Amino acid sequence: MPTAISVENLSYTYPGVEDTPGVTVFTDLNLTIKEGSFVAVLGGNGCGKSTLAKHFNTILLPCGGTVHVCGMDTSDPDRQLSIRRNVGMVFQNPDNQIVANVVEEDVAFGPENLGIASPAIRQRVDVALKQVGMYDYRGHAPHLLSGGQKQRVAIAGVIAMEPKCIVLDEPTAMLDPKGRREVVDTVSRLNREKGITVVLITHHMDEAAKAQRVIVLHEGKVELDGTPQEVFSQVEKLHDLRLAAPETVELCWELNKEGNSLPLTQLDPKECAQTLFAFLQE
Repeated sequence: MPTAISVENLSYTYPGVEDTPGVTVFTDLNLTIKEGSFVAVLGGNGCGKSTLAKHFNTILLPCGGTVHVCGMDTSDPDRQLSIRRNVGMVFQNPDNQIVANVVEEDVAFGPENLGIASPAIRQRVDVALKQVGMYDYRGHAPHLLSGGQKQRVAIAGVIAMEPKCIVLDEPTAMLDPKGRREVVDTVSRLNREKGITVVLITHHMDEAAKAQRVIVLHEGKVELDGTPQEVFSQVEKLHDLRLAAPETVELCWELNKEGNSLPLTQLDPKECAQTLFAFLQE
């Protein structure tokens, strides 16, 4: 499978203000993300999650090392527009990304700025809104939508630019549980049905459990990297990093402390319930 994003020996320091020293986030970070994969990035506050995400779209540029996106070096100024066409960003607050007074006009904003012809824009907007389940709201005012619906409109605006990769920087942080499910289900479907590479920055373990791969950052380093089952079964390690496993895993782990031998790989609540039922029947 080809590589979508490659990070090699990345170092980055936020510059200091006046006489204060800068803040170093990365000194030697290495990772790769394959095309068509769904990767969740976890970690505590200050671990570098958002800083990493901003390197994927050239919002930030490396102080050392390299970041390649679709084979293009993000430090090459001649490549930055092409990179941003290939990597769409979705941020925490959808209100900061919505620029128009009508949903379909907002989704058209990105393609218009790319110089796409009007008939093609109309087609892109309709397709993007249908893909996120917001086509019936195309004539609505964005400010009347729920948080989850607004975020889906923001995702549609990114999809309309037809990127190869979507990076979501804690897109559900301001949403209620229903809105969170809407957003995660939407990006999961886009990855599964359209083959779009998805990088989800999150602090919600249940969201990360839906990814194909989980990367845990700590103090600018990759501490854990594997499938959700591989990462979340390491409960003690996660606790050392001041993180928690999904509730299903935490429950089985607590029961195992009493001498039981329940698996720590049941991430789906229904599957966990079935496992516990079978355990109680023994």
